[in-house]
Amino acid sequence: MKWFLLILIICYPVPLQGLTTNFSARPQVVNIGSVFTFGSLIGRVVKVAMEAAIEDVNASPHVLNTTLLRIVMHDTKFNGFMSIMEPLRFMESETVAIIGPQRSTTARVVAHVATELKIPILSFSATDPTMSPLQFPFFIRSSQNDLFQMAAIADIVQLYGWREVIAIYGDDEYGRNGVSALGDRLAEKRCRISYKAALPPEPTRENITDLLIKVALSESRIIVVHASFIWGLEVFNLAQNLGMMSTGYVWIATNWLSTIIDTDSPLPLDTMNNIQGVIALRLHTPNSIMKKNFIQRWHNLTHVGLSTYGLYAYDTVWLLAHAIDDFFHNGGNVSFSTNPIISELRGGNLHLDALKVFDGGKKFLESILQVDRIGLTGRMKFTKDRNLVNPAFDVLNVIGTGYRTIGYWYNHLGLSVMPLDELVNTSFSEQKLHSVVWPGQTTQIPRGWVFSNNGRHLRIGVPNRFRFKEVISVNSNGMMTGFCVDVFIAALNLLPYAVPFELVAFGTGYEDPSNSELVRLMTAGVYDAAVGDITIITERTKMADFTQPYVESGLVVVAPVRKLGSSSMAFLRPFTPQMWLIAAASFLIVGAVIWFLEHKHNDDFRGSPRRQVMTTFWFSFSTLFFSHRETTTSNLGRIVLIIWLFVVLIINSSYTASLTSILTVHQLSSPIKGIETLQTNNVPIGYPISSFVRDYLVHELNIHDSRLVPLQSPEEYDKALKDGPGKGGVAAIVGERVFMELFLSTRCEFGIVGQEFTKNGWGFAFPRNSPLAVDVSAAILQLSENGDMQRIRDKWLLRKACSLQGAEIEVDRLELKSFWGLFVVCGVACVLALVAYTVLMIRQFGRQSPEEAEGSIRRRSSPSTRIHSFLSFVIEKEENAKARSSRERQLEDISVNG
Repeated sequence: MKWFLLILIICYPVPLQGLTTNFSARPQVVNIGSVFTFGSLIGRVVKVAMEAAIEDVNASPHVLNTTLLRIVMHDTKFNGFMSIMEPLRFMESETVAIIGPQRSTTARVVAHVATELKIPILSFSATDPTMSPLQFPFFIRSSQNDLFQMAAIADIVQLYGWREVIAIYGDDEYGRNGVSALGDRLAEKRCRISYKAALPPEPTRENITDLLIKVALSESRIIVVHASFIWGLEVFNLAQNLGMMSTGYVWIATNWLSTIIDTDSPLPLDTMNNIQGVIALRLHTPNSIMKKNFIQRWHNLTHVGLSTYGLYAYDTVWLLAHAIDDFFHNGGNVSFSTNPIISELRGGNLHLDALKVFDGGKKFLESILQVDRIGLTGRMKFTKDRNLVNPAFDVLNVIGTGYRTIGYWYNHLGLSVMPLDELVNTSFSEQKLHSVVWPGQTTQIPRGWVFSNNGRHLRIGVPNRFRFKEVISVNSNGMMTGFCVDVFIAALNLLPYAVPFELVAFGTGYEDPSNSELVRLMTAGVYDAAVGDITIITERTKMADFTQPYVESGLVVVAPVRKLGSSSMAFLRPFTPQMWLIAAASFLIVGAVIWFLEHKHNDDFRGSPRRQVMTTFWFSFSTLFFSHRETTTSNLGRIVLIIWLFVVLIINSSYTASLTSILTVHQLSSPIKGIETLQTNNVPIGYPISSFVRDYLVHELNIHDSRLVPLQSPEEYDKALKDGPGKGGVAAIVGERVFMELFLSTRCEFGIVGQEFTKNGWGFAFPRNSPLAVDVSAAILQLSENGDMQRIRDKWLLRKACSLQGAEIEVDRLELKSFWGLFVVCGVACVLALVAYTVLMIRQFGRQSPEEAEGSIRRRSSPSTRIHSFLSFVIEKEENAKARSSRERQLEDISVNG
């Protein structure tokens, strides 16, 4: 860096003069310098704006007190070398800061020198986003960073659903770094720059024409122009001549175009015709009374239009004035000292000792960064990364002889149709813009891409299948047919544009190729798309974009099945053995409970022991048909019986429905019940070779690889299933439903068992961010809605099934787990009834004859005797017990009186 400084100084031939090295704390005059091209588009505005700012600052009693601020302007005359050398002239005088240079390219060079001499450089037009404060600590951007402008463009691209853009720019630091920032912002939105169209910094018409021809041959129609004021309009002029300002194109210009419109308005009619429908960005400056008054004053100062650069130039001068005032207020002095490095080079005619270091430069830099004021452009305050707070842009649409503001972009909110002051009291919900009139005078949002006009057809990779030719096949003439091909062609026919393509077979045709490898080759550029039975799985979605699935095809299990005919014991099939056992036991238990609750006072449940047992059995099983003749007289018995009859009703209905299904529907039986059986049993499993099934079984279901047997053709499927595990075959095959249904269409001895245990689909694969994937997806949905998809499926995949294909795999038998809740409720009711009845009997037993009970206890106090008496009381009929108790009391009274 120091050698670079010396080279610049050597190239500067003007003899340097000595200078005073110390000023008073509050000098009468403070000098600032400004470097720009007076005759440029920006310079014509900036010169007037800074002169007005100096006049206002020196007339204001609220800043600088008695100190006058003087600005010295140097004209660089469109010369890059002068843009570098002119700032050195300020560095030989008492200049505390420099406004400029105008271009980012020269600002980088001057910023290096300023860092050595500790002189702050403020630029409102050098918006290169890569000029960071870490590399250039004394460079301050007093306008908005291009990083935010590119973020606004990325939001616009995302808003309209575009995926790729073309960037036209000048091949210098300003152009390259701005487009690089655009690429980063687009990548955050999953978009990208498909073609970076760079032009020389000063391009000729031939350069621009050649570049635009290349752009026209590209697929993307979204073109971002990050141009110079000098040659930007020439791009649109030549694009109009080439027919590139027509329907289908989208042109987005950075703020250079809005600056031209604001400064030279009204533009010539031919120029306005060339930019019809263009979207342009402009630095947003909020409306205020201060800004309105300045605009009215501007028309008295000059006939040049006021652009945002003039507003920022005006505010930059005021920013320096407040910083200088704060610098002096904190004890700063304007003093300079010799740079030790330059002192070592003193000698000859160069007089390098004239270049001094600003002693208070670092402190003055801090004062600049701490300024917080409201100006014409809004709030002038720097963030930690030295960007102005609240960056915002207007979004303009060029229409007719002028433009229309279609919205705004805010760094913290994104796109909006309302200005920020109206958003304060409004809930911001979504990004949007007003309607746009696009090139070609259309309001329909352009698709944003077309097929390139280079004559190349899309190479569509299609797997050349060995098995199941109905899906895809290659005939003797090399033509490809099948279900997948017909769906793809039908979808393309629905697109509103022609798609030139050719189908290219992938694979030898002697074995099924790997669809994952086909997708990989597409991402490598061998194919432009992949069409076939490509299942959409996670591994493949990481490599490509897929369309809407056009076939739902999950994994199923195919196993040998046998027909279940009618038999003499068919009536036992609805219930499992466990269910039969529990149901029978429940009948007996409930009958016993009812007998216990009714025996004491119900004659239907009394009699000899044999009669009571038979009555209990009869009552229990007669409830199955609701034909029991015995009545219940106790409340507890009735409650238990009602609950039990409800349970019987549910069991009876379920049994009837299941038995009806068994006897009327053709049944198939298999020892394999589904994927769960295969996971728990250590049996060999077949799978189609070259498919994703193997990886799914191993990695997702944790089935050991040694159990898996690859199979290639339907004939191998047939043989493996017939041989079974005992003869080197397999117990079942796991495959996609579409293929398994085709396999089973002529093989009645096999069937699908269990449920489909994955939900996958087939889709067409396209490279990442391909817009064709979205359009084909929409076409697939349209095929499904109009019925064409079903007709294509019936044509290829609907085969006449064998006689058993309408059958169902054996209906699941009713298990105890389906009814355990009912049995629990009934059991709890029985237990509670027994407990309540027992408590009731104990109370009655204690109240029947207290004296008898006390005498009995004195005579017979053993527990077994008391229990025997209680049981006798419970079993004895209620009327007999009362009569016996009465006789015993009479006998006891006679014995006492006698």
